[in-house]
Amino acid sequence: MLKPEKPSDEAARLKALHSLDVLDTASEERFDRLTRLAKRMFGVPIALLSLVDENRQWFKSRVGLTVRETDRDISFCGHAILGDGIFHIPDARVDDRFADNPLVAGEPFIRFYAGCPLRYLDGSKLGTLCIIDYEPRALDQEDLLVLQDLSELAEHELAAVQLATLDDLTKISNRRGFMTLAQKSIDICARQEVPSALVFFDLDEFKPINDSFGHAEGDRALKDFASLMKSTFRESDVFGRMGGDEFAVLLTDTSAVDADDIIGRFREVVERHNAEHGRGYDLKFCDGVVDIDQELDRDIGRLLHRADALMYAKKNEGKRVLRQAGSEVRGRAPGRGGDSP
Repeated sequence: MLKPEKPSDEAARLKALHSLDVLDTASEERFDRLTRLAKRMFGVPIALLSLVDENRQWFKSRVGLTVRETDRDISFCGHAILGDGIFHIPDARVDDRFADNPLVAGEPFIRFYAGCPLRYLDGSKLGTLCIIDYEPRALDQEDLLVLQDLSELAEHELAAVQLATLDDLTKISNRRGFMTLAQKSIDICARQEVPSALVFFDLDEFKPINDSFGHAEGDRALKDFASLMKSTFRESDVFGRMGGDEFAVLLTDTSAVDADDIIGRFREVVERHNAEHGRGYDLKFCDGVVDIDQELDRDIGRLLHRADALMYAKKNEGKRVLRQAGSEVRGRAPGRGGDSP
């Protein structure tokens, strides 16, 4: 068995890793979403986001593996961070570096491994996003590009610890974080030739909540809406708070028609929340949906602008209909139209 060497920038690399203060912290959805997505996209039993510490590799996110860390000396990821590209082992049993590795000879009986180094802002490699199989296999060039894209998403999430791409109130992505993650997800969907749709949400009658119940209750309404988004949308979807009472979600592997059905189910979830909590006000929203044409426009900024415009057009049309209905009621003479016996 060949133990991994230490990178030439080991001291600076460890300093950067420890500065993130993420080692031995609880699981986080933003990382778990990526490992679940990697597991599903590649059809492997194990996907990990591994951080290589001084004497161990520790898993910030893991799917298909119960242990939280292993020794660095027997780690595949310790080797992966020594290079710039994806570290790819089709069959560890016939690789002299790993054939007698305890992780190959025993649990979890690794045969296939592919890990992409995760770079920090200064270029140092903190760990990997890796996939593991119990059977030998190989990745083609397209597979390698997809793993690279997923790894870049993981890098953005690690950088978010320093760059503050999470919304402080709702604990979901803020506008900058959403745009970064959504753009990369759109590019992945285009490469995989799967459809995607963008939805822009605006809460209806949010100002009266602040005015009548206070800003603390308004904050709770925003947190409730974000929580409902997290519990309703799928693990592969990207969502965030755009600011104020505006939210957005990128639905992957979804057409605009499917998006309408998903939004309908989400509306039912929101209505059940209103009925169950009875806070004196209802969470209500208007939405705008853009079916993303990956050959014409994949720029997330322009797509958000289009979805925002569609949402406000729908909201204004709803207001117009309500005003017209109100005018008709006010203009109806008493005793007409079956109102009196």
